[in-house]
Amino acid sequence: MTTVHSYTATQKTVDGPSAKDWRGGRTAAQNIIPSSTGAAKAVGKVIPELNGKLTGMSMRVPTANVSVVDLTVRIEKGASYDEIKQTIKEAAEGPLKGVLAYTEDDVVSTDMIGNPNSSIFDAQAGISLNDNFVKLVSWYDNEWGYSRRVLDLLAHVAKVDASK
Repeated sequence: MTTVHSYTATQKTVDGPSAKDWRGGRTAAQNIIPSSTGAAKAVGKVIPELNGKLTGMSMRVPTANVSVVDLTVRIEKGASYDEIKQTIKEAAEGPLKGVLAYTEDDVVSTDMIGNPNSSIFDAQAGISLNDNFVKLVSWYDNEWGYSRRVLDLLAHVAKVDASK
């Protein structure tokens, strides 16, 4: 998994020292910076069946907001890319509505600013080598989408607390 991630507040506005690594000390707004990501480990914690089966890296890019995940997977049970898209579309319109969105539009990063979903699957950007090897692409507004999930969590906590 590769996240193409907009720069963050922890990155430098001008070249300077970084306690973490040399690359991290380079100017965020003028460089594509390879970096680590905790996203793959986080997936393993949320979906235990994937724990230890996913690895990832991040490419920090000079955009202020919106990131994209490039997930390349080998699947045991074969499925065409069209079947995968249909399954994701059904999930976005059903049980994951409001968290997962699906688009067939030719979108770019600025089209995602303010999108409240945690993930917007880009049906046009993915590819399939064969029925067992696919690349899936999904966008997210790394500030707004996250904030919406925090609000969802607060609403859930309030509901649980109110039922006591």
